[in-house]
Amino acid sequence: MAKQADGSVTVRCGETIVLVAAVAASNARPGQEFFPLTVDYRERAAAAGKFPGGYFKREGRPTEKEILTCRLIDRPIRPLFPKGWYNEVQVQSILLSADGENDPDMLSLIGASAALTVSDIPWDGPIGAVRVGRVNGEFIANPTHTQMAESDIDLVYVGNISDHVMFEGAAKEVSEADFLAALQFGHSACQPIIAAQKDLANRAGKPKRAIVVNVVPDEILKEAQALAGDRMIPALLTPKKLEREAAVKAVTQEVGAKLVEKFGAEKVTEFVLKDAFYYIQKAAVRGLILNDNKRLDGRSFDAVRPVSCEIGMLPRAHGSSLFTRGETQAVAVVTLGTTEDSQNFDAYTGGKTEKQFILHYNFPNFSVGETGRIMGPGRREIGHGALAERSLEPVIPLKEFPYAIRVTSEIMESNGSSSMASVCGGSLALMDAGVPMKRPVGGISIGICTESGDQNELKRYQLLTDIIGWEDAFCDMDCKIAGTEMGITGFQLDLKLRGLPHQQMVETIEKARIARLHILGEMAKVLAEPRKEMSKYAPRIITLKINPEKIGALIGPGGKNIKRIVDESGCEINIEDDGTVNIYSVSEDGMQIARKSIESLTAEIEVNSVYRGKVVSIKDFGCFVEVFPGQDGLCHISELANFRVKQVEDIVKMGDEITVKCIGIDEKGRVRLSRKAAMEDRDKEMAEKT
Repeated sequence: MAKQADGSVTVRCGETIVLVAAVAASNARPGQEFFPLTVDYRERAAAAGKFPGGYFKREGRPTEKEILTCRLIDRPIRPLFPKGWYNEVQVQSILLSADGENDPDMLSLIGASAALTVSDIPWDGPIGAVRVGRVNGEFIANPTHTQMAESDIDLVYVGNISDHVMFEGAAKEVSEADFLAALQFGHSACQPIIAAQKDLANRAGKPKRAIVVNVVPDEILKEAQALAGDRMIPALLTPKKLEREAAVKAVTQEVGAKLVEKFGAEKVTEFVLKDAFYYIQKAAVRGLILNDNKRLDGRSFDAVRPVSCEIGMLPRAHGSSLFTRGETQAVAVVTLGTTEDSQNFDAYTGGKTEKQFILHYNFPNFSVGETGRIMGPGRREIGHGALAERSLEPVIPLKEFPYAIRVTSEIMESNGSSSMASVCGGSLALMDAGVPMKRPVGGISIGICTESGDQNELKRYQLLTDIIGWEDAFCDMDCKIAGTEMGITGFQLDLKLRGLPHQQMVETIEKARIARLHILGEMAKVLAEPRKEMSKYAPRIITLKINPEKIGALIGPGGKNIKRIVDESGCEINIEDDGTVNIYSVSEDGMQIARKSIESLTAEIEVNSVYRGKVVSIKDFGCFVEVFPGQDGLCHISELANFRVKQVEDIVKMGDEITVKCIGIDEKGRVRLSRKAAMEDRDKEMAEKT
């Protein structure tokens, strides 16, 4: 299929099948200054034998899952294209069949690698990809959705023959040792996948095309280096971000003008200037780290930037926090709602169809002192929000806390790892809201600066705790690890390298643990555990349990009963199939009104219990008393009083309210009531008091 693409494959697991096709443009666009890679993944409803939801019955804009899968594919394949090659490349994956158990995201990632490997597109693959789960202490490669429901780790791992390439996922507070064991298991599981791609390429692959890379002419680069001289180093060592950017800009503008004057504007284009100064800055930053043991902001390699926290700054929010780490700052806001506020979505590929906990991340232009197009969340924002969300979710007891929870992280300032600031700020805001989290969650990013030898082996390196933006841009790794004091809950690795050996990852994980514990300590100085009381503006909840057979009686014909209760109480009421009834309201009086109404409609008569009921029918042998709506019992004439009664009407009339006691329920569910027994109990109680 897709024979006109430069490379195409189908990948199958169970009855899940994806098609992945890759195409590269023949030439770069005139003036192209970056590598334009586009990855697109789409799920078709037809793959699951369904119609799309909505009016048009056609798939629309990509869903969050599709966007996250696009990022999942993009991040490990992007560093493996040749540097300086700017031909546009598109990798497209289409879900053709979905069995509801085997997720297509891993198949699409493997397919992207295989399609590029068999194509004539220059690419330094193949790579293998596997999802790792752990059930009952045993690791599983590519577990089904059913198995994942029991797993304490969800690791997406990408590797080559020898090294780690990328990973991301979540875990239920697993130890660093267990996490590293999962990485090694994933690496081993990738090897047959890589071997299969190499075999496919030997049988069906195309020779790689000749390419032309855009590089700065040597004479211009050498002149730029000479003109910049030692002035670039002091500019780079300016401690604050905006001041550093201004100092570097001043040097580049002055040197750029001299380059244009010497070589002419035709040779010294905007691209040449940009690329030349990127190379100069990159070499200077890496030289400072590897040769001079210096970081741009003056910190030691293991130091975390100063951390400060505030909580409860927003009076109407259900929970709020301000988390600052150096020049990275996030405001996190928590909103609590009913389970009806949970996010529902189509799931053609199986898995969850509802999210009770949501984290949304917003990154406005002003957070980096820039202007730009203002629009909805991009792929980066969705990806960062997903990372923070999965880092926090493992410690939130959603089953015991039946609220929909939304955290919004508004980035106020950014200079390195705002997603981890969102984790820390989100944790504080959740505790401020009174969400009963198991433990606080913190996160940090670890970077690495490397030097390779002649055989591309790792010659020397330096790990960097809490990287800033320029260290991310000019160095080789962004490894984000989030968790509690007990273990890891979220993680994501991005590399600019072809791969990273396991030993360096062992050191990275340990540095992340030490830094995380430090940050958690700083957070604990402000709020160490969830508040006992929620905001007065947050909805309260009462949970009742009723007989599932009574659900119909509670709802009533056409929803009459439940609508009446909602109108009278002002509450929101959710009824689940197992008979769980959740009542939400900010008004205590309203909750009590709703509770009494629900109990009166759904309560069941119990033997030896006393009730106040209404006489609804009179017979010669006694009267029927309605104890609960739709539930009555017979009070025999002999049970109306402690003396002989000639006629029922001598004691009660239609519509009278009387106190009765249940003295029995027969095998057919018929209830026997006694006014006499209720009076005897009352007299006995009064006698005991006197």
